[in-house]
Amino acid sequence: MTDPTSPTTARPALPDTAEAPAPTGRRPYAAAFRALIALTALTGVVLDTIDSDDLGRLFSYFTIQSNLLLAIACAWSAHRAWTARPALSPRITGAALLYISITGLVFHFVLSNDASGFAMTSQRTPLESVANQLLHTVTPLTAALDWLLLTTPGGFLLRHAWQWLAYPLLYLPFALVRGALLAPGTDGRYPYPFLDVDLHGYAGIATNAVVFGLAFYALALTLVLLDRIRPHLQPRRNRISPTASGRLK
Repeated sequence: MTDPTSPTTARPALPDTAEAPAPTGRRPYAAAFRALIALTALTGVVLDTIDSDDLGRLFSYFTIQSNLLLAIACAWSAHRAWTARPALSPRITGAALLYISITGLVFHFVLSNDASGFAMTSQRTPLESVANQLLHTVTPLTAALDWLLLTTPGGFLLRHAWQWLAYPLLYLPFALVRGALLAPGTDGRYPYPFLDVDLHGYAGIATNAVVFGLAFYALALTLVLLDRIRPHLQPRRNRISPTASGRLK
């Protein structure tokens, strides 16, 4: 007869409860709100596409790219919230938040500000005006609301701040190489005035890149800090009820 205390027949140890991922419930309100953000961003892009006669130029704008990234992140996050899966990594959601925040802040404080020296003012069609508000105002504000109201604080780490800068830094050579490949005088050769080599030269562009890069890094650090100190506004779940979605403590 086998000895029940023998190591060869001992039951395998259960996984450490403290290290096991906590189960999560469906989050329909978060899913609906994030789906709405994704739809808003896509609507703005579609309206701009309908009214554009140069799609290559249109999709070279940081505004369009950041809104597409936000739409993907929000749609993905909405699916996970609806299907009771764990939330997306803060590294991903924080990156989307930073990029769309850059879009909104640069537009309102630089591109729409005549005192900045980099203003972009032009006559817009009704479709362009609607798209402009959706892509530069509505999506940044709703993304910020989602972060503040529907996510758990403390997920952003200091190392995320510089990691998030990879895309804005890569956007610089993308814009310069694209402009260099186009013929001088081409409309929209450089997507933004502060990246226009014809106006500022490469030395001026390097200076602008450093200034904007430091500003973007400061914004990333600010998001990390605010994420650490902001209150938790989500309702707490019952931790002792048998129907609670979190593990017992």
